[in-house]
Amino acid sequence: MPGLRTPAVGPDPARSRLDRLLTEAVHGAGAYGGAVYLLAPDGRTLWLESFTGFPLELIAPWTRVSTTAPLPVTDAMRRHELVWVGGAGAMASRYPRTALILPYHFCLAAHPLEETAETGNAADPEPGHTGDGDTGDAESTAGGSGNARNPLAAAGSAGPGTTWGALMLLWPGSHPKDMSDEERARVVGVARRMTGTLSGAAAGNNPVLPASAPRKLAQPRTSVVGPEEAQAAVLYADRLPEGCCALDLNGHITYISRRGAELVGGTVEELVGTRPWRSLPWLADPVYEDRYRAALISRDPTDFTALRPPDHWLTFQLYPGPTGLSVRITPAHVRQNAPGMPGGSSHPAGPTRLGTIYQLMHLAGALTEAAGTQDVVNLAAEHLLPAFGAQGLVMTVTESGRMRIVGQHGYPEETITHFDGTPLTASSPGVRALTLGVPGFFPSREELERAYPARAALHDGMQAWAFLPLIASGRPVGTCVLAYDRPHAFAPDERAALASLSGLLAQALDRARLYDTKHRLAHGLQEGLLPHSLPHLPGRLEVAARYLPATQGMNIGGDFYDLIRLDAITVGAVIGDVQGHNVTAAALMGQVRTAVHANATAGASPDEVLARTNRLLVDLEPGLFTSCLYAHIDLSRHRALLASAGHLPPLLHTPGGPTEVLDVPPGLLLGIDPDSDYPVAEVTVPPGSVLAFYTDGLVESPGTDLDESIGELGGRLALHGRDGNLEDVADALVRSAGRGVDTDDIALLLLRPC
Repeated sequence: MPGLRTPAVGPDPARSRLDRLLTEAVHGAGAYGGAVYLLAPDGRTLWLESFTGFPLELIAPWTRVSTTAPLPVTDAMRRHELVWVGGAGAMASRYPRTALILPYHFCLAAHPLEETAETGNAADPEPGHTGDGDTGDAESTAGGSGNARNPLAAAGSAGPGTTWGALMLLWPGSHPKDMSDEERARVVGVARRMTGTLSGAAAGNNPVLPASAPRKLAQPRTSVVGPEEAQAAVLYADRLPEGCCALDLNGHITYISRRGAELVGGTVEELVGTRPWRSLPWLADPVYEDRYRAALISRDPTDFTALRPPDHWLTFQLYPGPTGLSVRITPAHVRQNAPGMPGGSSHPAGPTRLGTIYQLMHLAGALTEAAGTQDVVNLAAEHLLPAFGAQGLVMTVTESGRMRIVGQHGYPEETITHFDGTPLTASSPGVRALTLGVPGFFPSREELERAYPARAALHDGMQAWAFLPLIASGRPVGTCVLAYDRPHAFAPDERAALASLSGLLAQALDRARLYDTKHRLAHGLQEGLLPHSLPHLPGRLEVAARYLPATQGMNIGGDFYDLIRLDAITVGAVIGDVQGHNVTAAALMGQVRTAVHANATAGASPDEVLARTNRLLVDLEPGLFTSCLYAHIDLSRHRALLASAGHLPPLLHTPGGPTEVLDVPPGLLLGIDPDSDYPVAEVTVPPGSVLAFYTDGLVESPGTDLDESIGELGGRLALHGRDGNLEDVADALVRSAGRGVDTDDIALLLLRPC
């Protein structure tokens, strides 16, 4: 789990404005907490940037989330609108995994931070302005692609459709089920101003990119008292017959009266700075921590009764506030072992602590969606290490009679190199755990070295280990090793929990390895079907091409491109899209590309190239249709003849002018009618101009007008194609394309005659 960091030293005006706006949003909308998420440079992950009003532990499972995850903040981005969750019932029905981890009554709003037509002038006002009255539109729903387009941030060219992240606010459980118009307006207004701040920073070539760990913003003090008032408050509390205690938002005791310390069986000096369920073993039952979390998250008063051994029953009444909880402690007169009363515990709970339970529940749910081996390793590191207090993790798989390390956390590289490739015949705790299917627990280095003397010479900085066999469907998959930097006694319930989790990890790792194998196969097939290189024509033609697979499935599809050298002054250019995203589509793509190449090199005209390829596909009866655009380009006369089989129109950008959408009469898709005709259009391609062929993944998105998207692509081509390397132009065009959950393959071919 990413650690907590304090605000960085040194001025950062944009971040400071974001912090101020977040604080303003929380207090202006009557919320108790909030957070800002920023889109990572990869465009696929949201990182928690800053938060206020609650502990990091509350949001720890969501410090970094995929933009495709089913969460309010990601839904707000995908839907381009404010998302409101009005209580526990709404959370359970719409976001069941979140409700499982946080089964408390609270309300939540999430709003995207994205460029729209209205946010162009929404930059934050001068520092010091409180924002009162700046509410923005009550309803702000951006149109656009539904895809997160942050990569433009570094280029300083943000525009409508660019997404920077999301704003999230939390309200108490006592909040009405529906959001008021005033609250909605304030949230929308602040989100617009945050967007303006982020856009302005990017325009100044100083974009606000997510940092490595979230920042917790300090809560403003509601009141300031002098030493005499503070002393009077302490004396007042000490005179009360009941005990008084104060907890901060992280659950630490910041104050406890003498009577309170006496009632719980400790001293003020021992208890201040600790968490009650850690310093008082009889409060280690997760039921009691759950009551604290319920008060903290719902912001409703709550209470519970607990037994302080041997026979002292105490009632704890919790009253939440912006900076923490006030706790009233009074003796309770109840019958020993009364129905409904939780029993005491004479020893601390190990991994059954409530925060640990939630971490493991989240891990179990997240593992069901892990796509690859590295996902499994990352999830294990993020959840197992904090849940069980470990500092190191190593995950191995069996491969060719050896243990291969596929991921680790907390170990130096030389240690990993030493153990990678351990034979399955070796005498080692990992091999023994895997071959026998029995976990191995070593509470200290001495115990490990007694069992395996060869380990005595190797000092990896760890002092205790748990070696967990990963067995799936009776087959050994690998091992998971948890390591501790100090001796660690593994309690029986902790060993049982780890053994159970090893089964979940084994199944997830087994699925992930199968996915990785399929992915490598798909990638190899795609690489084999696309051209490894394009013809080099120095002094006559500059060429750049890009291919990006769809973000879902096996990452294989039917988009293709090619450049065919016909003679010293003539080339054939082709781009196409076979229906589907599977092996069948990829295989047909290879056949289409081969047919086009063969007909073109045989001297066929553009219309004949498509007609012959079409007849071939009709004979093959693949059950899939193909769009295709073919161009015969004469580099000496700067003329191109183009024919289209239902493909998107090419673009032509001429230096000093706008980008033109070329009018090529679209013939029927390939593979439908053997007698289809493909009319030819002739265009002039002046020296220095850029001719762009592309597939629908570069322009199509759910809910957008195709003609408008093609026009936007033409605008970007005009912006980037005026000068500069054609490779840079290709990168810019692909980078500006949104990559969301429904994204199609992208193929792009750029040609610039000299």
